[in-house]
Amino acid sequence: MKKLIILLMAATVFTVSAKAQVNVSINIGTQPVWGPVGYDHVDYYYIPDAEVYYYVPERVYIYRNGNNWSRVRTLPASYRNIDLYTVHKVVINNVDRPYLNHAKYQKEYYNYRGKRDQIAIRDSKEEKYFQNKKHPQHAQWVKAHPNENKGKGNKGNGNGGKKGNRGGGNGRH
Repeated sequence: MKKLIILLMAATVFTVSAKAQVNVSINIGTQPVWGPVGYDHVDYYYIPDAEVYYYVPERVYIYRNGNNWSRVRTLPASYRNIDLYTVHKVVINNVDRPYLNHAKYQKEYYNYRGKRDQIAIRDSKEEKYFQNKKHPQHAQWVKAHPNENKGKGNKGNGNGGKKGNRGGGNGRH
């Protein structure tokens, strides 16, 4: 009887943990094509070279404007030299408004400035990234997956109006 109870408890724990894994949010289709490969879900990118954040759900950049943090769809002209496809991006998940603790991220990721070690989603050959409307292989993905694309509003996965060179490297953070 004791073994049966232990077996029943183990089955319950396994079922609950399996269900929790299934409920993980995936937002590959809404990540910008300049984002690095390797992440099924991203809340924020922190870009150490520019000390800018990008909030994926709202598709806005958050940057320091004097003593305040401004939210914009496209970065101001002062950031025009930042190539989002090649600079290192740090993924920050499960943190509400990380820019309010900017000194922490600035210090922790300072060494990533100048690194060009990530492959951008746009340059990925992995099919899972083709669902992104801005990916060069998106049209082929739509043809190959007609039922998966119906009624889905994969909106504005833009690059913030920026164009850049193809990223290189194979590392990710």
